[in-house]
Amino acid sequence: MLLKVHPESPSQRQILKACEVLQKGGVIVYPTDTVYALGCDIFNNKAVDRIARMKGIRTKDADFSFIFCDLSQLSDYTRLISNSVYKMMKAYLPGPYTFILPARNNIPRIFHSRKKTVGIRIPKNNIPLEIVRELGHPIMTTSIHDDDELIEYTTDPELIWDKYKDQVDAVIDGGFGLNEPSTVIDCTNAEPVLVRQGIGEVD
Repeated sequence: MLLKVHPESPSQRQILKACEVLQKGGVIVYPTDTVYALGCDIFNNKAVDRIARMKGIRTKDADFSFIFCDLSQLSDYTRLISNSVYKMMKAYLPGPYTFILPARNNIPRIFHSRKKTVGIRIPKNNIPLEIVRELGHPIMTTSIHDDDELIEYTTDPELIWDKYKDQVDAVIDGGFGLNEPSTVIDCTNAEPVLVRQGIGEVD
């Protein structure tokens, strides 16, 4: 299924269609504020495993992140963080950043592992934000990569549809994506550490 959705004012009907796919255990491709990503319901183990297979990795080795709609969901999936980290996240989000945080005990069950951290994203794109808001909990996210050695990420939703239409249950066309990933900041120790410099600037 191909869903064309306006990134700034997504149709409620289209958002509901995407949520229905996720609730049935489906996998979707959707836009963020950086690159296009694969996603599924975090509580559907078969869907999580399916994405891991698509990426050619084992679920327990995966570094998939979660898409939140706002910071109010933090306490359900992460352990207590410092005021300084919370202020930094509040300043940068929504935006092109992934924050690695200490995970609560429910995270290892999702990944079939002893995983103690989780990546958190709140992208500045209303499509994934509205999907998460309607779904009522986060979705899994992992960037899709291009097979071209010179182009790391596919930005054209029509090319993405051609490649993934037989592998996923829905592709959401929200316009051209970017070719640069999010900036990753590890906040699991006393001082935040820049893991990857992406499109998001860090002061």
